[in-house]
Amino acid sequence: MELPGAPATYALIIANLIASLYGLLFDRRFVESYLFHIDAIVRRKQHYRIFTSSFLHGGLFHLLFNMMTLFYFGPVVEQELGTDGFLVVYFGAILASGIISFYVNRSNADYSSLGASDGVSGVLLSFCIFYPMSEIYLFFLPIGIPAIVFAVVFVALSAGLMGREGNRISHEGHLGGAIAGVLLTLLMRPEIVGRMFG
Repeated sequence: MELPGAPATYALIIANLIASLYGLLFDRRFVESYLFHIDAIVRRKQHYRIFTSSFLHGGLFHLLFNMMTLFYFGPVVEQELGTDGFLVVYFGAILASGIISFYVNRSNADYSSLGASDGVSGVLLSFCIFYPMSEIYLFFLPIGIPAIVFAVVFVALSAGLMGREGNRISHEGHLGGAIAGVLLTLLMRPEIVGRMFG
């Protein structure tokens, strides 16, 4: 199957691969300098970390999983929204994720996170809005899940698990990205509501 033209999707994948592999394989200090870190954002006013952290990953599997998800769903969303609209969803999800992550963890100066899951969550949930009955397959399940069911479960789990002590996953970041993806998609394409329930 020929993939639709998706220059922004492929550019984001390349940027993630370059930044993440450089940090993982050559310079761990690079990762420390640009990941999301509460103390650095508050005390040193390094607000850019909200965005730069999304191009870094904690391991090769983390990177591969996020990039595979973006590769699969990104081109479809970029075709539906256009490149500009796709970028609004992607970076809007990153910003929303950063705001929610900051609010939830503001009392923990040592809190840090990284990964493209915020932007990818926004794109994934945008896909679910466009194609609610399309089946999404997970690694550990042999059957597909309707996209709208996946979206509801994803949001519910992220909300229920966020802010818990000892979490190595930024569920609040996933939640912020997912909600932003849905809201921004509906703002740009409000006719989808009628298509979903009409």
